[in-house]
Amino acid sequence: MTKLLIVDDEPLVQIGIKSMLNWTEYGIEICGTAVNGKNALEMIAEYSPEIVITDIRMPIMNGLELAKTCREKYGKIPLFIFLTSYEEFQLIKEAMSYEAVDYLIKLELNAESLSEAAKKALSRLETLQVSLEYKDSGRPLLQSYYEKFFMCLLHNLFDNEEQFELQSKDLKLDFTENCYFTALCEIREKSRRDMDYTKLMNLYNSTLQMAKEIIGKHLPAYVVSLDMKHFAVVFHLPDLKDYREEAVSDAFRNTAEMVYNYFNVTVLTGIGTPVSHPLKISESYQEARQAFGRATEENPMVIFTCNDTASIRNAFNISVFKNEITKAFNEFDTDVLYRTLTEIIELFEAHPMHFPQAADGACNILYLALSLLPDGEENMAEIFSSYSDGYRSIYRFSNVEQIVEWMTIFRDGLCEVLKSKRKTYKAHVITNVQKYINNHVTEKLSLNEVAGVFGLSPNYLSILFKKNCQLGFSEYIAQAKINRAKALLLEQDMKIYEAADQLGFESAFYFSKVFKKVTGLSPREFIQQNTISPDEEK
Repeated sequence: MTKLLIVDDEPLVQIGIKSMLNWTEYGIEICGTAVNGKNALEMIAEYSPEIVITDIRMPIMNGLELAKTCREKYGKIPLFIFLTSYEEFQLIKEAMSYEAVDYLIKLELNAESLSEAAKKALSRLETLQVSLEYKDSGRPLLQSYYEKFFMCLLHNLFDNEEQFELQSKDLKLDFTENCYFTALCEIREKSRRDMDYTKLMNLYNSTLQMAKEIIGKHLPAYVVSLDMKHFAVVFHLPDLKDYREEAVSDAFRNTAEMVYNYFNVTVLTGIGTPVSHPLKISESYQEARQAFGRATEENPMVIFTCNDTASIRNAFNISVFKNEITKAFNEFDTDVLYRTLTEIIELFEAHPMHFPQAADGACNILYLALSLLPDGEENMAEIFSSYSDGYRSIYRFSNVEQIVEWMTIFRDGLCEVLKSKRKTYKAHVITNVQKYINNHVTEKLSLNEVAGVFGLSPNYLSILFKKNCQLGFSEYIAQAKINRAKALLLEQDMKIYEAADQLGFESAFYFSKVFKKVTGLSPREFIQQNTISPDEEK
C-alpha cells in the first residue's frame, strides 16, 4: 500500500480529506496526520510516506518549507499535493518549483478534484519508482535507462530490431500501436540573468513536469528531457486514423499558456508527421527538428509539412555516424570518438553557410553525450567551465565558426574525460551487468540478450568480462544460478527438478551437470552434506 500523510492545522480539513475518498480503493493507506511542517517532518522520518497532502500556510513550518526540506533530505519522494487559498498564487508558483503534483483550492475541494490529484500522484510515483528501481538494479551506468532508450530511438541508433525489442521489453514499454509522431520543444525563460543555477534547474524541472502532465491529458505520450533547456515528446496512438492535427495543436497551445502563466517561460515546439512503426520514429523526429528551426516567439508551434521536404534533406542526420557514435559512447573508445567528431567538425567547416545544420548537429551530439555517457551533466560543466553559461553557450551562437570552436572544445575535453575515467566507467558497466544478471537469474540469459539490453556489442561485453572479472560471462551466469539454486534447495526445500525449472535450465539433468561443474558436487550430494539428519540432532 502507498502511504499518505495529511498535514493541516485545521482538524476539520484533516477529517474531510480522510473521509472524502475510500483511500483503500486507490491502494493508499493514511499513515498519520500532522498539524504543522515540523510535526510532519518527524512523521515522514518515522513512516516514510510516498505522498503528502499539505496546507501551504501553517504555523511553525509552512508547507513550502516542508517540501523544500524533504527535497533536500529525501529527494523526489515523498510527492506533495498542496492545499491553497485563492489569494496564494505566488505561493503556488513556488510550490510548483518543488515539483508539486497538484494544488487544490480549499473552498473548492471535492471528491472529484481530490481523486484526480491522487491518481496523478500515483502515476508519477510509479514512474519515479521505476526510475529508482532501474538505477539500483544495475542498468547501464548511472544515467536514466529510460532516457538512453529514447535517445537511441529518436536518433535511429539501435543496431537492429531485436535490440530495440529487448530494451523496450526490459523497460516494460509497449510499442504495439500503429501511429507514432514526435515533437522537439525548447523552454525559453524571461529573466535568466537574475537566477542562480539551482533556481534555473528548478524552473526547468518544474516547467518540464507541468508540460508532461498537460500533454499527457490531451494525448498518450512519452516525454524525455534532452538537456536543461530542451525536451522531446513521442506520441503513441492506436492507429493512424486516430491522429488529428487539431488535438496536437490544442495540447501544445494549452501547455504553452499554462507554463507561461505559472513560470513566465515560453515553449517553442516543432512537430513531425506520423509514422506507422516505432523504428521509424527517428524520421518523424528529423521532421520535428526541421519544423522547430522555424519556430519563433511570435509563431511558437510549427508542424512539419510536405513543403519542408527539400530542406529536411539538408538537415544534419546523426544516424549517418551511427556505428561510430554508439561504439564511442558505449565502449568509451576515445580513438573512435576523436576521429568521428573530427570528421563532423571538418564537415561543418566545409559548409560555412550552413549554420542551422551545424547548430542542429552540434546540439544533437550534445544531447547524446548528456544521455549516453556517465555523469554527462557534470562532465559537460567541467569541459565548458571557461564559458560563463557553460555548454549552453551553444544556444547563443550565430555562425559556423563559433560552432566549430565549441565542437573542438567538446571533442578534446570529452576525450580527456573518458581517458581519465575509462577504467572506472568500464568497471561500473561490469558491476551493472552483474547486478542485472543476479536480478534476472531465474530467466534464460544469453550474451546476445544481455548485451542488447545494455546497448553493447556481444563481442565487447565478452571481452570486457574476461579483462575485468575472474570469470567469463557464461561462467558468471552459471555461478549466479547455482548460488541461487543452493538457497532454493536448502532454504525453500525445493526438489531438484523444481529448482532447475525455476532457474531456466532446459532439464534437471543439465542443471545437475552445471551444478557439479561449479561446486564439485551433484545437487543430491550438496543437499546431503548440508542437511542435518534426525540422528545428528540427537
